[in-house]
Amino acid sequence: MSAENISAEAQIHPTAIVEDGARVAAGVKIGPYSVIGSNVEIGEDTIIGPHVVITGWTKIGRECHIFQGASIGEEPQDLKFKGEKSYTSIGDRTVIREGTTVHRATGEGEETRIGNDCLLMALTHVAHNCVIGNRVIMSNVASLAGHAVVEDRAVIGGMTGVHQFVKIGRNAMIGGMSRLTQDVVPFTIVAGQPAKVAGLNAVGMSRAGIEPAARRSIKQAYKILYRSGLTLQQAVSVIEQEVPSCEEVDHMLRFLRNADRGICRERRDDRD
Repeated sequence: MSAENISAEAQIHPTAIVEDGARVAAGVKIGPYSVIGSNVEIGEDTIIGPHVVITGWTKIGRECHIFQGASIGEEPQDLKFKGEKSYTSIGDRTVIREGTTVHRATGEGEETRIGNDCLLMALTHVAHNCVIGNRVIMSNVASLAGHAVVEDRAVIGGMTGVHQFVKIGRNAMIGGMSRLTQDVVPFTIVAGQPAKVAGLNAVGMSRAGIEPAARRSIKQAYKILYRSGLTLQQAVSVIEQEVPSCEEVDHMLRFLRNADRGICRERRDDRD
């Protein structure tokens, strides 16, 4: 272990292994038997518990807490991966609980990215090339397949499986044990196998500080999208013309225009 890139204020347990080249900032705590690879960078005041492995080209932000048994930055579980240089990035104040796995990306120079203030509960899995926004919660044993995208403030219930390339919109809530094979529209609640939309995430929108006028516009857009009998393209056109514009509706429209896998349909569709 070289002291060149390790702050004198870091606290590293004698049984931990910090390889030469790793960059460890002031206030970092590294627990017993943890292994920190040579290309890892750990930000100030982050806590690494015991038996954690952080490897690959991985950057971890400030004031994170990674609990025992987590594995961060390991090679992806992807047959296309051929040992290329790729990255893992985790933002500030994110908490990663016991046994969680976060794999680096497939593809030269590509990245798996997790934002700020996220909570990944025990045994969650984030596969290669996933992008997770800020303030996302993944409950126990939830898993993201490769290239999944999770926007800000989404909540994913326990034991949920997310198919590769699926996008989960901002402020969406996913019920536990769901199976997601299509994109989840922002601000909605979905659940089931396969997942169906159960309504708007009114509580989540309120907690996020979305203004009442914007919430009314979102509700109007939701009714056009799910209750009008229009195709997705037709609904987008009507929303553009009839719903008062606001940042949240504009974001929903951008999401819908890029819903390459199709969107989760409303549960009531089963009775149509």
